[in-house]
Amino acid sequence: MSSEDFDRRFDAGDDISDLIDWGAAERINDIERVALDLPGWRVRRLDRLAAESGTTRQALIARWLAERLDGAA
Repeated sequence: MSSEDFDRRFDAGDDISDLIDWGAAERINDIERVALDLPGWRVRRLDRLAAESGTTRQALIARWLAERLDGAA
């Protein structure tokens, strides 16, 4: 089934539960907090890069980590 067909069925309110592999599903809202110790100069650089990107330090770090982890084998 194409993604367009899947989306169409979902948008129409059809029962799509038989099309999902629930065993492989991951909870995307399962958030855990972590602490990260960095030198002050690195935090200031992060803040500068985040401001240039129009985002927050936390969002920038999260995006970078996701990119790195998604690209890992």
